[in-house]
Amino acid sequence: MTVLAAYYYNAGKRVRKLALDERVPLDESRSGFCWIALHDPATDELRALQGAYDLHPLAIDNAMHPLCPPKLEVYNDELYIVAQTAELVGDEIRYGKTAIFTGHNHLITARHGAGGALGNLREQLEGSPTLFGKGVDYVLHAVLHRIVDQYLPIFEMIEDGVLEMEKRSRDDFLGRKDVARIFELRGELTRFQRTLGAMSEVVRKLVRGHFPCISAEVRPYFNDVADHVDRVQSMVNGLLVNLSTVFEFSSLLEAQRTGMSTRRLAAWAAILAVPSAIAGIYGMNFKHLPGLNSAYGWMAALGLMAATCLFLFMRFKKARWL
Repeated sequence: MTVLAAYYYNAGKRVRKLALDERVPLDESRSGFCWIALHDPATDELRALQGAYDLHPLAIDNAMHPLCPPKLEVYNDELYIVAQTAELVGDEIRYGKTAIFTGHNHLITARHGAGGALGNLREQLEGSPTLFGKGVDYVLHAVLHRIVDQYLPIFEMIEDGVLEMEKRSRDDFLGRKDVARIFELRGELTRFQRTLGAMSEVVRKLVRGHFPCISAEVRPYFNDVADHVDRVQSMVNGLLVNLSTVFEFSSLLEAQRTGMSTRRLAAWAAILAVPSAIAGIYGMNFKHLPGLNSAYGWMAALGLMAATCLFLFMRFKKARWL
C-alpha cells in the first residue's frame, strides 16, 4: 500500500498533513475537509480509515477488490463511488479501479492498478483556492473528470490504428493477422463501451440525484463530466461501425477480386478449349475427316482455330472478362 497524500484543507488551502486514523472534526461550512489518496490499499489501512471516518463495512469490503464495474451507493450520509479507470498498454486496454468515499468533510480515493493516476490534479486544485474551497463535492467532480479525460487518448490511439487498417484495405487484401486484429479491437472496444455506459449512468445519477454530501451549487459541474463520457461513448460507437465497415469492405473487395480472377480463368479456358477440341478430333484414328487428305487441310484447321479463338477473345474482352 502507498499513501499518495493525506492532507487537511480549509478555505481552499492546505493546512497540515494527516494520519490515516486521525479523525477530522466536522466543519458545518464545508470549507474544511481532508483529502486522502491511496494506491493498492491494504486491509489494515482501510480498516483504520473505516474507524476514523465511520465508513460503511460493505463499502470497505468492496474497496478491497481490485476490479468491479462502476457503481454508486449511498450509505447514510456517505457516498461511495466506483470509477473504472483504463489505459492502453500495447494493443490492450487494461482496466483499474478507483473507489471514492465522499462525506461532508472528507474524500478518500483508493486506487487499484496502474491506470487512472490523477497526476498533478491535487496541485492544480490547490492553485485555485476559490474553486477548491467549495468542498469535497467539487473535488469529487475533479477526480471523476480526470478519470474520464484519460479515456480519450485510448480512443485516439485505437482510432489511428483503425484508420491505417482502413487505408491499407483499399489497396491490398487484409491478411490473417489484420482480420484477427479487427476482431481483437472489436472485443476491446465492446468492453470499453460497456465501461463507458456504466460510467455514464454513475455520472447521470450525480447530476439528477440529491445527495447529502453534494451541494446544489456544485451539482451542475457533473454535467460537464457526463458530456465528456457521452462524447467518448459516441466516438467509440462510431469506431465500432468503422471496424465493421473495414471488414465488410475487405470481404467485398476480396470477393470481387476472386470473381474477376475466376472470370479470367474461365475465359482463357474457353478460348483454349476450341483448339484443343479441334486438335483432338483430328487426332482420332478416322480415315474420313474433312480436309484430311488435302495438302492445305492443316492450314484450314489452324485458321479455324485462330479465327474461333480471336472471336472468343473479342467477346470476352467486350464483356470485361479479360
